[in-house]
Amino acid sequence: MINQDPIIFGLITAIVGLVFYTSKLNNRFCKRIYAVIPVMVMCYVLPSVFNTFEIVDSSHSQLNKLSSNYLMPACLTLLIISVDIKSILLLGPKIIILFLCASFGIIIGGPLALLIVASWAPETVQWSGSDAVWRGMATLAGNWIGGTANQLAMQKVYDTDNTLFAIMISVNVVISAVWMSFLLFIAKHAAGIDKHLKANQTELNSLINATVEATAPANKPTQLLNYMMIFAVAFGVTGLAHFIADIFAPYFANNYPEFEKFSLTSSFFWLVICVTTFSLLLSQTKLRNLEQYGASKVASVMLYLLIANMGLQMDLTTIDDFPIYFAIGFIWLFIHAFIVIIVGMFMRTPVAYMAISSQCCIGGAASSPVVAMAFNRSLAPVAILFSVFGYAWATYMAWICAEIMRNIQP
Repeated sequence: MINQDPIIFGLITAIVGLVFYTSKLNNRFCKRIYAVIPVMVMCYVLPSVFNTFEIVDSSHSQLNKLSSNYLMPACLTLLIISVDIKSILLLGPKIIILFLCASFGIIIGGPLALLIVASWAPETVQWSGSDAVWRGMATLAGNWIGGTANQLAMQKVYDTDNTLFAIMISVNVVISAVWMSFLLFIAKHAAGIDKHLKANQTELNSLINATVEATAPANKPTQLLNYMMIFAVAFGVTGLAHFIADIFAPYFANNYPEFEKFSLTSSFFWLVICVTTFSLLLSQTKLRNLEQYGASKVASVMLYLLIANMGLQMDLTTIDDFPIYFAIGFIWLFIHAFIVIIVGMFMRTPVAYMAISSQCCIGGAASSPVVAMAFNRSLAPVAILFSVFGYAWATYMAWICAEIMRNIQP
């Protein structure tokens, strides 16, 4: 078995590179594979094959520590610093309220879905241990409010079992794909739906006519200085967050041990909170312009390496109980959608607002612009703006959702 970290790291890096290379090939076979299995899932599953067949032994690897202590917080930093809160506030109250309600639908939908399934089939719900259902749902909440980086962060905060985490990734991929397909279908009939709902088109038309600037402007030519600044900010914030976390976690553990149930004694919890808070503060400075030089692309490299390393911890032969998790996911999605639709109808907002607000949560930055463009090309920047904000919003909101789920056990 391969058990040396340099070889393992080289292997997962090569796997990620191979996946991206083949995903762009103009080859019928490759296109069919990636039409069924998205790139992100492939980067997770392929390394797990090496673990399942005992080709790689990562049980004593230090790569997990490298991932959680360095790559994870650095990745979050680079994703969050591009948030433009001022531009969001200029979009008008209706779409902002709808986006907040969509996030609220995720926060409250998780606990409600868990209660419904627990009352319907109590023997299927595991409440304790690293494979407790609520722990897996906490990671999904991070993804559905923010993105994959937030899901990985919640996995570390709540020490979610790797097999359960793999299941939740599958649940996310399937449900997100189904939901996006539905919203794209709705986009084709938006005019008729808006007419039936008597939606007020004034604000939507103003937003389209204004052609809102995208959160991430066109990339500028990148120099060595720009890369140095990107890495300096990413790992500088990471180091500062570690410094604060190493103070707060022991303080709460020694003086307020009862707060352990809220994760306040966890160093990684404070690491994620500090990284998110510091990055949001920096997003109000000129450092936000690092996005113009590819900060989010550097973050994406880190993210896919994180995903591949997580895949190395999973044994494919241990995955079971898929149906119950998909049932929870679809109930959760229904609650989220119900809240968005009810609020949207009450405010008489166009269906485009409802779809974008929902997809910014469920799909994130990768797919929300696709849905937005199905309604109108000028709405794509709006979707990007909210999706990027979701990276910062999710850290706090997913924690609230997880703590509610942790404490609702019948």
